[in-house]
Amino acid sequence: MTQQAARKIKVSFSQAFGLLAPYIKDRVIGQIKSVWLIILYLVFFQTVILGIRIADASIIAIGIVLVVAGLTFFMEGLFLGLMPLGELVGVKLPQKSILPVILCFALVLGFLATLAEPAIQILQVAGRAVNPWEAPLLFLLLSKYSHILVYSVGAGVGIAVAFGMIRFHYNWSLKPFIYILVGGLLSLTIWAFFDQNMLTITGLAWDCGAVTTGPVTVPLILALGIGICRMVGSAESGTMGFGVVTLASLFPILTVLLLGAFLLGSVPEPMKEVDFFKKKNRRTTETLFDNKEGMVRYVLFNASIESQIAYFGGSKERMIQYLEELSENESKRTAVFGDDPDALKRWAIAHGTEEQRYSVFGSLDAVQKAVSRYSTSLKKAVDVPNLLVRNSIVAVKAIGLLTLPLFLVLFLLLREKLPRTDEILAGLLFTILGMGIFSIGIELGLDKLGNQVGSALPSSFKTIQLLDEKRNIINFDPDLVESAISPEGEKLYFFYARIGSDYVPIPYDEKSFDPVTKQYRCTPTKGPLFGSEGSFGGIAVVLLFAFVMGYGATLAEPALNALGLTVEELTVGTFRKSLLMQAVAVGVGVGIALGVAKIVWDIPLVWLLAPPYLLLIPITKLSTEEFVNIGWDSAGVTTGPITVPLVLAMGLGIGSQVGVVEGFGILAIASVCPILSVLAVGLRVNRKRKAALTEVVQTAKEETLLDGI
Repeated sequence: MTQQAARKIKVSFSQAFGLLAPYIKDRVIGQIKSVWLIILYLVFFQTVILGIRIADASIIAIGIVLVVAGLTFFMEGLFLGLMPLGELVGVKLPQKSILPVILCFALVLGFLATLAEPAIQILQVAGRAVNPWEAPLLFLLLSKYSHILVYSVGAGVGIAVAFGMIRFHYNWSLKPFIYILVGGLLSLTIWAFFDQNMLTITGLAWDCGAVTTGPVTVPLILALGIGICRMVGSAESGTMGFGVVTLASLFPILTVLLLGAFLLGSVPEPMKEVDFFKKKNRRTTETLFDNKEGMVRYVLFNASIESQIAYFGGSKERMIQYLEELSENESKRTAVFGDDPDALKRWAIAHGTEEQRYSVFGSLDAVQKAVSRYSTSLKKAVDVPNLLVRNSIVAVKAIGLLTLPLFLVLFLLLREKLPRTDEILAGLLFTILGMGIFSIGIELGLDKLGNQVGSALPSSFKTIQLLDEKRNIINFDPDLVESAISPEGEKLYFFYARIGSDYVPIPYDEKSFDPVTKQYRCTPTKGPLFGSEGSFGGIAVVLLFAFVMGYGATLAEPALNALGLTVEELTVGTFRKSLLMQAVAVGVGVGIALGVAKIVWDIPLVWLLAPPYLLLIPITKLSTEEFVNIGWDSAGVTTGPITVPLVLAMGLGIGSQVGVVEGFGILAIASVCPILSVLAVGLRVNRKRKAALTEVVQTAKEETLLDGI
C-alpha cells in the first residue's frame, strides 16, 4: 500500500494542459475583469467623445496584454511563493524572537516590499514632463535621484510597519497615530506652500503615500501582524490587521517631504528657461543632471533655440561648432546621444534648425536626402532587447532583495525548513517573471495610454496641439495653402493633408515651412470641443469624466470587494458590503475629479487637502476604533497596480497641456475623500445601530414590567 501510494502518476502533456487550462483561464479572466472596464472607458472617451485617435495603438494594445499576463503571473506567484513564505516567517518569528528583533525585521521587510511593488516603477518614469527651470527640486527627485526617492518611500513604509507591529503588540489605538501624523504632515505641507521648490514636490509626496499599499506590501505586513497578535493573544480582535495600511500610506509622505527639505539647499530657485541655461547659473543647474553630457542632451531635445544658444555662452557659432564636433567624433556623440549611431541625425531632422541640420550633415544635398529618409518615421522604434534586460534586472533585484532576508531569517534565526520547496520556488519564479512582464506593460501600455488621455482631455475646453500626430511633410507646396476669414474679420490660412484615410484641414504657419528642404513641420490641433476657449462647460465634461473613471475603476477593484465582505462580517451585517463599496467609490470619484480640477485651475494642493483632513480629525475622534481602522484603511484599496500608473500618467498629461508646473496630487485627493465618506457613513451606521439597540432594550424593559404586573 505504501509503495503504491508513493508511485508517481505519469501525465501526458495534453492531459496536463487539460487539467491546467481551466485554472489558467480563471486566473487570466480575473485579471482581465480588473482591467477591461477602465481601459475601454479611456479608449471610448478619447476616440468617440473627443474624436482623437489613439497613437501607437498596436504598441499600447501589446502593453495592455502584457499587463494582464504580468499580473496573472505575479499574483499567482504571490499566492504560491511569496505569501506562504512571508506568513511562515510572520507567524514563527514572534514565537521565537524578542520584540526588538521583530521590529528590525519589520523595518527591513517594509522597505524591501516597497521596492517589489509593481506600481512603484511608475515613479521611475514620471519625471519626463517636468521642466527643470520651473521645478528644479521636483526634476531632481524624478530624474537623477529617482532611486533615492523610491528608497525614501520604502524607508517610510519600513518605519510604518515597525510602528504597526508595536501597535499590534501593545494593542494601541490608531487614533493618536492619525492625530500626530496628519497634524505633522499638514504643518509641513503648509510650510512647503511658502517655498517655490518645496511647493512643487508636495503633490508628489502625497501621491507617494498611495503607491505603497499594493499586492506585495499589504499581505506581508498583515502576515507579520497576525503573528504578533497571536503572540500577545489578541488574534481574535475584530479589527486585527487593520490600521497598518494607514500608517504605510502616511509615513512615506513624511519621508519624501523630509528628503525634499534635505535637498532644498542644493538646487537653484525656479527661473525663466533662458536664464536656467546661462553660464552664470551652470554651477547649480548642472547638478540636476547625471553629468555634463546629460545636460547637453537635455538642452538639445527639450530647450528652445534661444535656450540652446544661451547654454553655449550666447554664441550661435559655438553651438554649431559643437554639433560639427559631435558628427565627427564618435566617442563624444555616444556620450551625449547613446549607442544609436543615427540618434544625432534623427535629432537634427526632428528638432534641429536649418543651420543645425547643415552642421550635422555637412551639405544641403545630404540634408535633403536625410529628410526623405528620416521624416517618414521620426519616432524611434521600441528597443526590445533593452526593454527586456532593463525590466528583468529590476524584477530580479526587487524580488531577490525581498526574499533574501526572509530566507535568512527562516534558516538561520528560526532554524525552520522550507515547506513545499518546489511550490514556493516556482511561485517566486512566477513573481519575478510577472513583475518583469508587468513593468514592460506599464511602459508600453498604461503609461502611454494614461498620458495620451490626459493630454487629450483639455481639448474639451481649449485648443491643444496633438503632439502624438506631429509629422514632417516632405515636398510641401505653398500653393496648396488656402485662406479663410473668421467672424472677427481675421484672415486665416490652412491646407488639407491626408492623415490615414481622412483629409484633414490643418492651420498653416509660415514659420513651420523650410523653403530650402521644402519640408513642413505639421502639428495638428484640436478643440475646444464643448463651448468657447476656457469655458466651464468644457471643464465640466472633463470633471465628469474624472468622476466616472474613479467611481467605475474603484467598484472594479477586487481588493475593495474583499474589504467589503470583511467589514460586513465584522459588523454583523450592520455595515453592508454594498454600502461600503458605494461610499468608497463615490469618495474616489469625487477625489479624482477634485484632483483634475486642481491641475486644470492650478490650485495649490494644500487648499484641497487641508480641509478634508482637518474635518477628519473630529470625525475620527467621534468614530469607534472599529470604524476608524476600517475607514482609514479603505483608502489603501483604491490604489491598485492598474489605477496608480493610469492616474499618475493622466495627471501629468493634463498638466503638460494646460501649462502647470506639475500634474501630481490626484491620487492624494482620491485617497482622502473615501476616508471621509466611509467614516461619515460609519457614524450614520453606528447611530442607527445604537438606536436599534436602545429600542430593543426599551422593549425588553416594557415586557419585563408587563410580566411583573
